[in-house]
Amino acid sequence: MTEPDHERIATRRTVRSGAFDLAVYEYGDPAAETVILVHGWPDTNHLWHGVIPLLARQFHVVAYDTRGHGASTRTGRVADFRLTELAADFFAVADAVSPGRPVHVLAHDWGSVQVWEAVCEPGAVERIGSFTSVSGPNLDHLGKWVRDRLGSPSPRNIWQPFTQLLSSAYTGFFMTPGLPRWAFGLLATEQRWRRVIQIMNETAPSTIAFAPTLKRDMVDGLLIYRANILAHLLNPRERTTDVPVQLIVAGRDIAVRPAGYDDTARWVSRLWRRDVPAGHWMPFSHPDLLATATTDFVDALRRGEVTAGVTQRIAGGEPARRLRAVRPTGTD
Repeated sequence: MTEPDHERIATRRTVRSGAFDLAVYEYGDPAAETVILVHGWPDTNHLWHGVIPLLARQFHVVAYDTRGHGASTRTGRVADFRLTELAADFFAVADAVSPGRPVHVLAHDWGSVQVWEAVCEPGAVERIGSFTSVSGPNLDHLGKWVRDRLGSPSPRNIWQPFTQLLSSAYTGFFMTPGLPRWAFGLLATEQRWRRVIQIMNETAPSTIAFAPTLKRDMVDGLLIYRANILAHLLNPRERTTDVPVQLIVAGRDIAVRPAGYDDTARWVSRLWRRDVPAGHWMPFSHPDLLATATTDFVDALRRGEVTAGVTQRIAGGEPARRLRAVRPTGTD
């Protein structure tokens, strides 16, 4: 595959986080507000090739390869993929690219999961100006959501966790020692993975970009499942944040069902939610929507329109000026 245009204009640096070197790519005006883009499994900074040029018109845009992916340091230790370690990497990047000034974040899949860990840390509101989360839940919130539903059994409260369990069944295979690494190493190819994403997102092949390390990223990155899924879902912590959060909820996401986000307002003081009829890999299929949603959210924060105490719900990518406020799920 040819080198994406955005890579030709990137300024690359290496950020050290503990024993790991993280490959960091910067675009746009360094004096502008910073938006950090965080990818999930099995992606790299290439995930954002359609989003970067759009955000770079207004922001200093930073994308990096998370540990174990792309050009960043590799590891075969499960413990190295714990959310606490990944959140520390995020803060290391933020401190390097925007010292003393809060950053905004747009994250997807496991990138979003690890940024949830970061925004719930003490003092995060001083370093993170906003967080736009795409197809990646807070695992502790999801664990509590399941417990609360099953603790008050009704047809709906049983059905919702059951459908989420079905959607997440693949993670059991991913956490099996040895077998998934063998399967991905033997069977996974760029052509096959591109076809999977096309089917899941109904998007053209030209929208999908992979790193040359895709096959190795698939295999090495599987450790993130073993490091975190059971630990957080079975023993969920009480994790809250005052960082303003915008949820981009993909209605056709086969990994995380929309209902799993319904209690998020219990733990987030300022919350927007956009429900979009899209599949899991929205950075490939809907780059315009993600860039616009992120910009709208930052602009609304500047105007003081992101209100504490209510969930502000926006239908299908409508602009911020057409939002309507609704009470958080479970309130009277």
